[in-house]
Amino acid sequence: MSQRIPILNVGIDTTSYTEICDRLTTLVQDHKSCYIVAANVHVVMSAYWDATYCQVLANAEIVTPDGMPLVWGLRSLGIGNQQRVYGPDLMLALCDRAARENLPIYLFGATAATLDKLEQNLRSQFPDLAIAGKHAPPYLDLYNPDFESQMDKDIEFIAQSGAKVLFVALGCPKQELWMSYAQPKLSMVMVGVGAAFDFHSGQVSQAPRWMMAIGLEWLYRFVQEPKRLWQRYLINNPCFVFLFAKQHLQRLLSK
Repeated sequence: MSQRIPILNVGIDTTSYTEICDRLTTLVQDHKSCYIVAANVHVVMSAYWDATYCQVLANAEIVTPDGMPLVWGLRSLGIGNQQRVYGPDLMLALCDRAARENLPIYLFGATAATLDKLEQNLRSQFPDLAIAGKHAPPYLDLYNPDFESQMDKDIEFIAQSGAKVLFVALGCPKQELWMSYAQPKLSMVMVGVGAAFDFHSGQVSQAPRWMMAIGLEWLYRFVQEPKRLWQRYLINNPCFVFLFAKQHLQRLLSK
């Protein structure tokens, strides 16, 4: 039975790939509109600085420990057997379950070229997977007054597709804000998967598994895109270590 454990001000669920796949089937059968967040340090720190975004995460159906620092954090807080639930791997696990349960999916995010390659790869890996549609939205500017109008058009188009599972790859925090906005308007399960479209389309290479296991995936990605990711890793990561150490110390002193 999963539970939600606070790391800084974000609740992280003690869950697994199998549990989420099982819940997916139930959620679809119940026609529940909800969203799943794969949380890493960037997500947690974004919520730490932004109360609105923090509430969006609190309203999520599931918040997975996507990054190894969160896995280690949960283990240090008493969840000794917690494993990583990594967004790109979760996407493949959910595609496998969707194929077996005949649940059509929809791909939303990235670019048209990425989506074409992604669809080709998914159909090759999961021949029985029903892909109800795909769409690469233009750059989403959260401060543009036409932002909600643009979202409503996309949401209406997705709703008409017949999809039961929607994968959203807009990056943090846009994909979580988008899913929160869409929740009352879409009767489906939405899953934020970040860079998964880029990885599974072959557009971007993933870090080796050994680097993931020891928490150095951030370094691999930083070397690939230093201009885009320097602030995320060189500011957020040290802040997270300091703040979580403070949380952990306070927990120990309160015993």
